[in-house]
Parts: sequence; structure tokens; C-alpha cells
Amino acid sequence: MAKERGAICTQSRAWPQQAQAEDQSPAPAQTGGAPTTRRTVVSRRAFLKVGSVATAALAAGGIILPPLLGSTGSSARADEIGPLSDRARANASFQLRGDLARAQHDLPLVAHPCNGDEALYADKSNSFHKCLPHDGFGRVDVHAYQSLLNALSSGDPADFEHIILGGIRHLTNPQAGLAFDLEGTDSHNFTVPPAPALASAQQAAEMVELYWASLLRDVPFTRYSTHALAQAAPAELHGLPGYAGPRNPGGQVTTQELFRGGFAGETVGPYLSQFMVLPTLFGTQPISQQFVTVMPGVDYLTDFAAYLTVQNGGSTGLALVYDPIPRCLRNGRDLSAWTHVDVLYQGYFVALLVLLGLGAPVNPGSPYAASRTQDGFGTFGGSDFAATVGEVAARALQRVWFQKWFVHRRARPEVPGAIAHLIQIGQGHHIDGTLSTDLLNSQGLARSFTTYGSYLLSQAFPEGAPTHPSYPTGHGTVAGACITVLKFFFDGSFVIPHPMVPSEDGLTLQPYVGAPLTVNGELHKLGHNVSFGHGIHAGIHYRSDTDESLKLGEAMALSILQEKAQAYNEPFTVHPTTFDGTIATIANE
Repeated sequence: MAKERGAICTQSRAWPQQAQAEDQSPAPAQTGGAPTTRRTVVSRRAFLKVGSVATAALAAGGIILPPLLGSTGSSARADEIGPLSDRARANASFQLRGDLARAQHDLPLVAHPCNGDEALYADKSNSFHKCLPHDGFGRVDVHAYQSLLNALSSGDPADFEHIILGGIRHLTNPQAGLAFDLEGTDSHNFTVPPAPALASAQQAAEMVELYWASLLRDVPFTRYSTHALAQAAPAELHGLPGYAGPRNPGGQVTTQELFRGGFAGETVGPYLSQFMVLPTLFGTQPISQQFVTVMPGVDYLTDFAAYLTVQNGGSTGLALVYDPIPRCLRNGRDLSAWTHVDVLYQGYFVALLVLLGLGAPVNPGSPYAASRTQDGFGTFGGSDFAATVGEVAARALQRVWFQKWFVHRRARPEVPGAIAHLIQIGQGHHIDGTLSTDLLNSQGLARSFTTYGSYLLSQAFPEGAPTHPSYPTGHGTVAGACITVLKFFFDGSFVIPHPMVPSEDGLTLQPYVGAPLTVNGELHKLGHNVSFGHGIHAGIHYRSDTDESLKLGEAMALSILQEKAQAYNEPFTVHPTTFDGTIATIANE
């Protein structure tokens, strides 16, 4: 099938019809560069040297993110303009902004590869088209889908108003992917790998994991090691060739690794991060870390009529039933409820409050770590910490929304769940999409059918997934960005004192006794707790959505911290540890 006008998951940018003109534009005269005639296919993460690619820098055991403007001699260094006149200061500020913008402009441009499913399946089996009209088998109306592609291809706000919808619900903010930002690398110059294809072994393993998570929503995390159903889940996942989750040192998947991330420290100790457990203060306002959760045993979209209703943008008329007693988070359903209405950087702002309340030491590279006369405040202090967490969260959404809408357009997990249902009941010939037998023959799928009477993936929310594509995830990208900022400001090796674990009823906290829990390990755990709570436990995101979005958020935050480094007056060198365990260097000296 020929590539459609709006399918831009290639080396082109948002508007294919403009790509040739952009590629042939000459470089600015100040750079002395030759005209650009082709896009350089270079990963943004590789450029930052924070990816998993084996490079000389990685082999040497360190990652250096050099100041964007070069050495200490830059005329725009903040520590050189204090004595200047007002006009000289204004000129220096202008020069700094211009130099930073030029440094971003001169970065190599990236490619945007996708998995090819949109072109492979004529009925767009694995593409996102929730809220558009569908037929009785869940196949999207071809004219409606083309109206979406037309808007994404043109970028014209008027075209977005002409997208054909099938019900009362609206699409969530596709134009956010076209917003420009004046800080950090532009959203269109980040890239993530293609999402797993619909028929792939990895997609099958991710769906099997989702089915098990749906069956275990009400099982306390503290009971996983002794609960028969929780033991059956890792036993099956261990044998799936496409499973990409963590394993123990012996290569096994056990209940200790179940529904966890694979970054350093995540499989150590309790499932929940201490930053979602320990009480703290917001100024003098107590934060108990007890939350409004929902009642157990109620799942949604387990019959095909309800599934079609929400795919068409309608409402089933059902609503969540809330528990009148606030509780500490203790199971997957609680995490799902938390992420259903959270402020996206909420968990990381609370983590900041916990760190401050514990007296966690600042990053050893902070200019005030050993100052004899000063404390940080507006720079490298509490106000700077809090503002920067919120700052990168806002910018993270623009970066990931471009990937969601303009590159990958991956369907939500509820869609392959419907495909599995149609195949299993003998109606698979009505759709183009195919699935791996790793999913179709799985115990997780069979047990879900026994529980719900259909092969659909049960959802924690009555509306199912949100009305924007699955890959990558906003929660995960915000997590990666905010966690990177907290690593920049705090000592990641600090051991959390007096860790706690929620009781099975979520009403009390109990002391945890076990291996030490570090700041970085618990931050890694926090990112996956939040994004898997919104994804795997709720049934609305895949594992790969989270894993890749965390890395995207990290790369974005590093690009912003590189720029911010040039604006601080204090000389410093900070060495945060990235998700993949390598050491970054951010410095202005």
C-alpha cells in the first residue's frame, strides 16, 4: 500500500510537502556551513551520548555533555556580566540566547521510523482512531481516518476542526505536537524506536502481561509472592520470547520482578517507591500519602457492545465507584485510580518534598554542597528545585505529543484485545490485523475469558483508554524528565532512612526491613509505579510505551539542563547517573 499523506513516520518532519524546501535551505551564514541537502539520520540520544549505543565515551566509563557554548571563555557567561552596565548586560543576555538557539539549530536532524503497521493494514487495525466512527467489527470509517491524516499532514488548525468524529468525545490535543518551545531541543528533533508491531512476539508478550495485570488488580503487592494467580503470571511471562521486562540474576521472572521496570534499584525491596509511601509536608500542610481509591472488583469494557461504544467516542453511562476511606496505595487498582486524575508531575513534586523533609543531601557537584558562606535558593535551592520540576513537565508533553500523533499513532491495548476476541470467536476474517500465537494460546488470555466471559482486555476505567495514541506515554515522558531534574539536584546514592510499606488494607504503614533503598533506585521505581499504574495496571498502555517514554523524557531534560547550565552564575560540574547506568556530566566550567 502506498504511504498516505499523513503517515509521516519516516525521515520527514511534520509536513511532508515542506520537507524538500526545508532540506535544501542553506545553513545560516554565521555558521559557514554548506547548504543542507539531506537529513542526517542520527539518534538524538546518541548525540547526547546518553543512549545504549556502545560508543568510545561509554567504553571509557563516562558521558560528557559539554557546555553548548564551549569553554569558560564564552562572552555570554553569566559570571562575567555582573559588573557590566545595563546596556552591556542586555547585549550579553541577547548573545546568550542567540548562541543557545544556534547551538540547538545546528544539531543533526533525526529520523522518525515507525513499525509500518499503518501502511500494512488497510483497515488500520493497529492505528489509533478512537472517537472516530467504526463499523460493527471495530473497523474505522476510511473517510474519517483520512480526515485525521489530512489535519496531521497539513498542520492547519482549520483542518483539525474538520476531523470526522463518531460520538461526543473529543481527541486530546493533537496540535500540542506542533507547538514550538523556546527552551531545550525542539520536539521534532527527538526520536524513539518504532513501537512493537501488532503481530510481533514483543507485542504479544506485552498483551499477555496486560491480561495478567487486569486479573491481579485487587491483589496487594505484598501478597504477590504467596498468591497463586500472581505466581502464575511470571511463570508464563518467563517463557515468552518477546518479554522485555526485568529478570533476576538467574534469568528468571519471579513475583519480585512482576510488573516492575528494569532500571537500577527497581527490583529491590517493596513494589511501591518510598516517594509514594512516606508522609511529608507541603510547607506546613501535611501530606499523608493516603488517597481516594476505587472499590475493588469492578472492571469495564468486557463486552463488545460497550467496547464499540467507547471506540466511537460514546459513553457507557458507567462511573467509577469510590472508596469512602482514604488509603495508602497497596495494589494495581489503587495505582490506576491515582493516575486517573493526577497532575502529571504530582508524584515528582511530592518526591521533592519527601527529599527535602528527609534532609537528603544535594548533588555533590552542586556549588553549595560545600560552600562556607552561602546556601542556594533561587539557584540550586528549594525554589529552583520546585520550579524546574514543573518546568520540564510542561515541556515533556509537547515532545511526546509529537511522537504520539505525528509519528507512531499506536492503538491502545483495548484494540488488540478486541482483535483477539474476534479471532477467538471465529470472526477474525472480518479484520486485517493478525496476532502472534504467543498471545492467542496464552494462559493469561484464557483465564481472562474465564473471568469475564470475553477475550477483551478488561479496563480499570469506564471510558477505557484516553483519546490520544498509546506510544509513547505522557506520564512516562514527564516521569523521565522530572526524575532527571531530581537526580541533577540531589545525591542519588543517599540511602532512604526508615523506609515503610503499606499494610494490605492501606490504612497503616509498617517498617520495611531489607536491602538498602537509594534515592536513584526509588526514583526509578517511582517512574514505573506511576506510568505502569496508568498503563499496565489500568490496561491502557504497554510496557514499551513507558520504557521508551522515560528515556525520551530523560533526553529532553538533559537538553534543558545543558542550556540552564550556561545561565547559572555559579560554576559547577554535576554527574547524574542516567537510566541505563552511565554517568552524564553537565558543567559550565
